[in-house]
Amino acid sequence: MITQEQFDSEVKSIIANAIREDVGDGDHSSLACIPENARGKAKILVKDKGIIGGVNFAKKVFAYVDKNLKLDVRIEDGSEVTYGDVVMYVEGPSQSILKAERTVLNSMQRMSAIATKTRMFVDLVEGTKTQILDTRKTTPGIRVLEKWAVKIGGGENHRFALYDMIMLKDNHIDFAGGITKAIDMSKEYLQATGKNLQIMVEARDLTEVEEILNNQGVYRILLDNFDYEDTRRAVELIGDKCLTESSGNINETTIRHYAECGVNYISCGALTHSVHNMDLSLKAIK
Repeated sequence: MITQEQFDSEVKSIIANAIREDVGDGDHSSLACIPENARGKAKILVKDKGIIGGVNFAKKVFAYVDKNLKLDVRIEDGSEVTYGDVVMYVEGPSQSILKAERTVLNSMQRMSAIATKTRMFVDLVEGTKTQILDTRKTTPGIRVLEKWAVKIGGGENHRFALYDMIMLKDNHIDFAGGITKAIDMSKEYLQATGKNLQIMVEARDLTEVEEILNNQGVYRILLDNFDYEDTRRAVELIGDKCLTESSGNINETTIRHYAECGVNYISCGALTHSVHNMDLSLKAIK
């Protein structure tokens, strides 16, 4: 995964770009009817149920917009919420509250939805050794927020991007001319560049699992679209030679069965690409 410094830099860029996109040369609705020196108070209200996410991100947004805004957080990231709960109060310049409103709500709604779905999947594999992973199937431009939300929900992050792991999938293998050739070329590349990256290889069947195992230096094998029986056989074949990950059309009905096959990880794109935003609103307090 990326460093904390990279993470912080990504978050700052997202905030700056979101405010640029939403505010432009000014919030003219607020500028037109709210005095510059007016002060107000508002609350972020839950109109749904699930796991709240994005509270700490909201703090950063409010601080970016106006450091004079004061927050009173009542519910922290990762907590269960239900209809009528107040996540936080924000107080200060009214224009600033409204300038930050949409960026805060959009982000928290999305992050809460992802955290909620992740928690559901984590609960479904409770008692097994399997950890739930996200993927790169994220919304362009806000990946760090969506992966942050997965962590809030109790999942773990897969690689962040193309640059922090060598992941040899079916197309890499086919373009390279085969599994062994792709692995050998990857090792040569790492040696030539001096990069310290883990190598992960996708297997499409048990024969490919065996070929991967004949090569040294593979960190994890991705069992892509395996059925339960072949997953169990693959886990037995692999043993402790490297880590295992299941992926491919895994949902709330099948996830427990795959976990019980003994894989270390299950990755699921649906954590980030198929969620319904939690309903949140910001309401002024008179």
